[in-house]
Amino acid sequence: MGLILLRHAPPEVQYHGCYNGHTDIPINAALFDTSKLISLQNQQFDHIYSSDLQRCTATLQMMGLTGFTCDPRLREVRFKPFIEGKTFAQIEATDHFDPRSLTCSHSWHHYVCDEPLTVFRARVQSFLDELPKNEHILICSHGGTIAMILTLLNPEIPNKPLGYLDHITTSLG
Repeated sequence: MGLILLRHAPPEVQYHGCYNGHTDIPINAALFDTSKLISLQNQQFDHIYSSDLQRCTATLQMMGLTGFTCDPRLREVRFKPFIEGKTFAQIEATDHFDPRSLTCSHSWHHYVCDEPLTVFRARVQSFLDELPKNEHILICSHGGTIAMILTLLNPEIPNKPLGYLDHITTSLG
C-alpha cells in the first residue's frame, strides 16, 4: 500500500513563513505550481483524505480531485492566540518571547502551541489507526501534521519540512 502525503498549495504571500495553524486562509491560485504534481497526475487513489481547512481542500480541487473525505484530525496543530498568524521574527520581537523555549522541540511546542503535543499526537494517531490497509491513499494536509504522521509511522527516520505542494510517499507498515 502506498501512502502519499501532500502539503497544501501556498497561501497568499503575506502568510508565508507564518504559524497559520487553524486559521482558515485561502490558497493563492497564481502560486499553484503544477510542475510539482506531475508524478501524482496519473495515479489512481483508493481513498483521498484532506484537512477540512480550505488551503487543503482547495489544493485538491485545483488538482481536479473530487470525492475526498475531509477530516479535522488532519488540521495543523493549534497555536496559541498570540502566535497564530505570526512569523518567527514577529514572535521573537514580542515582550513574552523566551529564548529558552528554543532549547528543544518539546519546549518550543509548549511555548507556541495551544494544543499539547500528546493531544496532537493522539489526534493524528487516531486518524492513522482508521485508515484502510493495503490501499493507495493520498492525504493533503499541513507541514506539522505531515511531520507528525511521518514520526508516528517511523520515529527512527528524521524528516525534513516539506515545501508547498511537495509530497512524500510512505506506507502504513
